[in-house]
Amino acid sequence: MDAIVVFVTTSSEEEAAALAKLLVAQHLVACVNVLPKVKSFFQWEGKISEEEEYLMILKTRMPLFNTLKKAITAQHSYDVPEIIALPIVQGSESYLSWIQDMTNKSNNS
Repeated sequence: MDAIVVFVTTSSEEEAAALAKLLVAQHLVACVNVLPKVKSFFQWEGKISEEEEYLMILKTRMPLFNTLKKAITAQHSYDVPEIIALPIVQGSESYLSWIQDMTNKSNNS
């Protein structure tokens, strides 16, 4: 099974929506969920930062990860965007098949 979930955070809901639409249109992901504001705490340039962000949850396949990462990086407003992939170890067979079908249409698979 090569299905993965990828987490990405953005600074605005608009950025998340634009990025989600682009990635779905390119068949790099089957689906994107955008969660409303989450509070993130991190160190950046020597200071502790506290920011409100939008969390994107992308469903795709591991063979597309590098292309997906490049597409996100090219469009993202952050210098260092969060792009973290986790394997899907179990799931509904019909949903996992749907992920496969939607992302097989990508020219990058």
